Amino acid sequence: MGRAPFWKTKKLDEMSPEEWESLCDGCGLCCLEKVRDEITGEIRDLAVSCRYLDMSSCRCEIYEVRTMVNPDCVKLTPENVRKNPWLPSTCAYRIVADGGNLKAWHWLVSGDRSTVHKAEISAKNKAVDGKFVHPDDIR
Repeated sequence: MGRAPFWKTKKLDEMSPEEWESLCDGCGLCCLEKVRDEITGEIRDLAVSCRYLDMSSCRCEIYEVRTMVNPDCVKLTPENVRKNPWLPSTCAYRIVADGGNLKAWHWLVSGDRSTVHKAEISAKNKAVDGKFVHPDDIR
């Protein structure tokens, strides 16, 4: 019998940087533009991606410098992952933080980074590339 996977045995703050980064399922949903309802405070995704999201792979084109280039980008950490209500319910960071298990379509379970797209969990084919939308038109 093999060892349990790290996401079942470690707390978020016990994970190595590599383990932490590997939790990202590559859905790109956190990279969709968001709007907050001024009355209810509800945050909802718009069908427009961040201009730096590669819509074919749903990966950030400037990942290593994203927070410097895009001040609106939030770097997820074990300390702040629970404080970001805009993370989708399918987000592996959120699921693991809440004590859940990764879904079958997550690449750490399936062994294939494309299963998140095949399961239609990602932003792929669901949003307009932010490069082609004027910032004043995002509401």
